[in-house]
Amino acid sequence: MTAGMNERDMAKRAAMEVKDGFFVNLGIGIPTHVLEFIPTNETVFFHTENGLMGMAGFAVAGEKHPDLVDAAKQPVTCIPGASFFPSDISFAMIRGGHLDLAIMGAYQVSEKGDLANWTAPGMVPSIGGAMDIAVGVKRIIVMMTHTTKDGKSKIVKELTYPLTGKSCVSMIITNLCVMDVTENGLVLKELAPGITKDMVINSTDANLQFK
Repeated sequence: MTAGMNERDMAKRAAMEVKDGFFVNLGIGIPTHVLEFIPTNETVFFHTENGLMGMAGFAVAGEKHPDLVDAAKQPVTCIPGASFFPSDISFAMIRGGHLDLAIMGAYQVSEKGDLANWTAPGMVPSIGGAMDIAVGVKRIIVMMTHTTKDGKSKIVKELTYPLTGKSCVSMIITNLCVMDVTENGLVLKELAPGITKDMVINSTDANLQFK
């Protein structure tokens, strides 16, 4: 067995934080897989900032429609009764605090919950709706690999990449563990299968507390 969580494992864990009746925004990339792990007996309304409430998952051959896409322009489907609206209404929902949860990717998260996810050295900047979501949604969960491809921690004392939102992240789910961001700092909540506490400590450039 490979130690740690793969992308689907992380999505499955994040889905446990989605409650029946929630209105949820999913970021592009790994978070989009969360949709696949929502129990069929629960009703969750998935929102995309380009103007859809009621996203139902990726479209397969025969289901694709050029006007039915998510925020990353990927073809999606929708549930019966889904709503379509212009961007100003969509962002009014976000800024007005009407979404319960957002699950996003990130380049860095600080031990105070500061989020950096719109650009990094060598990356093409892509701000999208991230700043509005970071400050407007009631709860933010970040899903990401624990380190960069060259082994640098993405969980840091202070951000070195451009800020998206300050003290906005409540939970971090990585391939190594699950952490809560509290008023007193990062608390290691769960270890991924095959991962030890020391492995997390050695991969993290931030102070950790343990339950």
